[in-house]
Amino acid sequence: MTLASTSTAPLHVRQGMSFRDWVTVGKRLASVSSASTWALGDWLLFGERTFGHRYRAALEVTNLDYQTLRNYAWVAGSFAAPRRRGELSFQHHAEVAAMAEVEQDIWLQRAINGCWSRNELRRRIKRHREGLSEIPGAAPVVVRVEITPEDERRWKAAADDKPLLEWLRSVANAAADEALESVVIAA
Repeated sequence: MTLASTSTAPLHVRQGMSFRDWVTVGKRLASVSSASTWALGDWLLFGERTFGHRYRAALEVTNLDYQTLRNYAWVAGSFAAPRRRGELSFQHHAEVAAMAEVEQDIWLQRAINGCWSRNELRRRIKRHREGLSEIPGAAPVVVRVEITPEDERRWKAAADDKPLLEWLRSVANAAADEALESVVIAA
């Protein structure tokens, strides 16, 4: 695969490429596309903070329209880097950017768990807003816990390569199973 430096150059794909390799190339291209959108949004925010009148120069150097650039900056500004989900596209994040952080996190996690496309996420949000939730009473409960930096360091070390939230869920579920088992035995 060869990517040229100009935006109009064709992508040269090797003849005889397997379907699996072709899909891999598509995933990589989508990842690059999403990453460049985040990068443009962050670049615009930096320009605003540092240089003020960012959009005039940004319009000239990017050849993108004003509304597109505003959207990139708005979405990037709505998600600090640690809250961005690498498993999802920039467009997934754009779908939930207007929501409160807690709602953003819930919907993005649902999209990850369900392997939803951006369109599926949009559809599910729309159905939810219309009161047509597929699973009545299935809205997750959000629990916020303040921890010390030392606890965070220890828990991340214990989680090893697992995402911290996933590890915390597994630990809490194991503790609940053990507590419930002891209740059943005592009964």
